[in-house]
Amino acid sequence: MTPKLRKWTCSLCLLLALTVVSGPLLASTGDYDKPIKIGWTAWSSAEAVTKMAKQIVEEKMGYDVKLIMSDIGVQYQGLASGSIDLMLMSWLPQTQKQYMVDNGFAKKVVNLGPIYTRAKIGWVVPEYIPEKKLSSIEDMKKPEVKNKLDTTIQGIDPGAGVMLASEKAIKKYGLDDAGYELLASSGAGMTAALARAEKRKDWIVATGWSPHWKFAKWDLRYLKDPKGILGGRERIHCLARKGFYQEVPYEVFEFFTRYYIPLEDLQRIMYKARQSSYKEAAAKYIKEHPRRVNYWITGTFDK
Repeated sequence: MTPKLRKWTCSLCLLLALTVVSGPLLASTGDYDKPIKIGWTAWSSAEAVTKMAKQIVEEKMGYDVKLIMSDIGVQYQGLASGSIDLMLMSWLPQTQKQYMVDNGFAKKVVNLGPIYTRAKIGWVVPEYIPEKKLSSIEDMKKPEVKNKLDTTIQGIDPGAGVMLASEKAIKKYGLDDAGYELLASSGAGMTAALARAEKRKDWIVATGWSPHWKFAKWDLRYLKDPKGILGGRERIHCLARKGFYQEVPYEVFEFFTRYYIPLEDLQRIMYKARQSSYKEAAAKYIKEHPRRVNYWITGTFDK
């Protein structure tokens, strides 16, 4: 055997030995031709983060993404079974506790960390209402505040989570005895009522949640909820199916571990999407934040 042939043979044996010891190598750029399957539900915040992730992974990283719309419970089941790869809308620790804890999905999926934080539900008022007069739900029982608010709380769709919590809060704070009424409407009806109040500088209390584009359009604040009836701060996580890390290229997995959006930025994306589309709003954000997007992709802030 010639020295050259002996050297080539030794190199081949070493490569085979490493493969046996280490197992199959993770996929690298260019050899993964399956679509990344992401589950989502038509919530504005979920649509914004999901469609922006799709745009980055496809246009800047070169991988196909397939969006699969389904109910939130179906998404958890899809992750557990492996029929979808990711979901970007797991509200924790309380809102979706029934799935992660009560139904045991925490042991069946992989949590890649929060995509955004400081999400919550509650009652909101415009900032032009003096905080010294109305800063807490308790203040709503003051006679002068009752008159200004006309003893009404602007709500959304009957049966929505924030409406059920609001009905409970009305009883717990004794607002029913004070004559308050929760007005059922819709999300559009609630924002229309806020728009009318803002235009006239009327006093209004409305059901609210973050993230929502209304916080980008108007200056609003949450009323304090000392009894904690309406819930605390939530964080929204990216979940992956088990085995996702081992099968996809490093850069795809690591992108989703670094994918984090400040709440205020997300609300501006949602607001701009109302004026154009989610695709255009995402493209604009990507163009205006090159260093952040580069960090999501590469882990560095270099352009």
